[in-house]
Amino acid sequence: HNHTDEPKCCSVLVLKWADRTDSIAFNCSCHYPPRASRMRSPRSFLAAVSGHLAGRQAPAAPGHHSLPVRTLQTLAQREPVRLKKLSAPDTGILELTLERPEVKNAISWELMTRLRGAIHKIEADATAKVVLVASSGPGVFCAGADLKERRHMSSSHVKEYANSLRSTFSYFEALSIPTIAVIEGAALGGGLELALSCDLRICGENATLGLPETGLAIIPGAGGTQRLPRITGRSRAKELIFTGRRCDATEAVLMGLANYCVPAGEAYGKALELAREMTKKGPLGVRMAKKAIDQGMEVADMRSALAVEGECYEQLLHTQDRLEGLAAFADKREPVYTGE
Repeated sequence: HNHTDEPKCCSVLVLKWADRTDSIAFNCSCHYPPRASRMRSPRSFLAAVSGHLAGRQAPAAPGHHSLPVRTLQTLAQREPVRLKKLSAPDTGILELTLERPEVKNAISWELMTRLRGAIHKIEADATAKVVLVASSGPGVFCAGADLKERRHMSSSHVKEYANSLRSTFSYFEALSIPTIAVIEGAALGGGLELALSCDLRICGENATLGLPETGLAIIPGAGGTQRLPRITGRSRAKELIFTGRRCDATEAVLMGLANYCVPAGEAYGKALELAREMTKKGPLGVRMAKKAIDQGMEVADMRSALAVEGECYEQLLHTQDRLEGLAAFADKREPVYTGE
C-alpha cells in the first residue's frame, strides 16, 4: 500500500504467469491507520487471495477493503489449452488438455489460437511420440464452437473463424505421431470434429457424439463432412449429419467412429495404456506407418497406394532402429529404440 496524505490508498496486485506478468491497481477507501497496522503480511494477503479464488470471502486486514472478487476470479482463469509432457516411465507421451470446463470447452478464438500454438510445440518436439487429447472437466469433452461469442461476429468473421478452425484441425491431423482423443461426455460439433482429426478415439460409456450443425441451418465446417464419411462410410455419415442425431459410445464403436467403449471415467486409462504400447515400438516405424496409411487412403487407386507404402518402407531400411529390432529379436530381449 502506497499512502499519501489523501484518505485513499492504491493496492497493486502483481501476478507472475509462465508467459507474462499482470500488474493490477486497485483503489480503496480505507482510513489509513498507523503504518504498523496497515502493513499486511504476505501470509494474510495470500489468505485473502486464496479465499477469493475459492469463491469464499476471506477476512480482510483491519481498516482495508478486500480485493474485488470478480477481478481476482478473472485473473485466476486458466489458459484454455494446456500441454504437458509426462515423465518417466511415460516419457514421450504428451497431454493436450482443454481447460474451459465452465463453458464445456466451447471453442473460442482464444482456445483455437492456443490449440494451434500447442500443435506447433508438439511438431517441434523431437521426443514426442504420442499425444492424448482430453478435457479437464468431468462429463464433457468439447461441446463445439463458442456460440455466445459467435453471436457477436459478422458473417465475414464467422467465415474467418471456420477457415481457421478447419486449418487448425488439419494441422493437428497432419502431425507425424499418433494422436488419441479421450472422450468422456459430450463431443459435439467442433468437439467431435477435433476428435475426428485424431487417429484414435476412446470413449467412456457416458460419451455422446454428434454433428448437430444442420439444426442451426449450417453444416459441419471444420472437417466433419469429410472426415466422418471416411471413418464411418458415406451413408452413415449422411444420416448423422442430415438428422443431427447423437449417438452413444456403444453405437460409435459399432460404426467404427470410436475404437473402444470403456466404463465411464476410464477412457483416459485406456488411452494411456494404448499410448504406452505405442511408445515401446520403433518411433520411426510408427511415424512411417501413419504416413503410409493417411497418404495411401487419399490416392486414387491401389497401385498408387502401394507405391506410397513402398516409399515409406524404404525410408526405414537404413535406420539404426531397424538393426536394433533385428538384434533384439535374435538376442531375445526388449529393443532399445533411439529414433535414429
